[in-house]
Amino acid sequence: MGKSKTINESTFISELVIHGIQEKKGNEIVRLDLRNIHSSIADYFVICHAESSTQVRAIASSVEKEVFNASKQSPVRVEGLEYGEWVLLDYVDVVVHVFKTDKRQFYGIEELWGDAEMQFYKSA
Repeated sequence: MGKSKTINESTFISELVIHGIQEKKGNEIVRLDLRNIHSSIADYFVICHAESSTQVRAIASSVEKEVFNASKQSPVRVEGLEYGEWVLLDYVDVVVHVFKTDKRQFYGIEELWGDAEMQFYKSA
């Protein structure tokens, strides 16, 4: 019983994250479902990119606001805000990656988790 509650909660958090990204027009939003991958560190990765560092930071801020307003959760860790090239928001079971366009292509996170089920979302 406890595990399904966690999965439902992580799914809910990932949906809030996606909405926060859509609010600031993040590009090529993808949610990787890692729940069936044994070595995964989270239930979901949510990935998107933006053309500028300013938009990367705006997306990260929007995600934090959406998740906090609906669930009262803040990320346990935030990395990369100072440069705005790759911001990581860690919600333990949901990890958010907001890239500047060229950095997303360079790091290829989706390829590293090729076994994950991928769901794609449109910007708002």
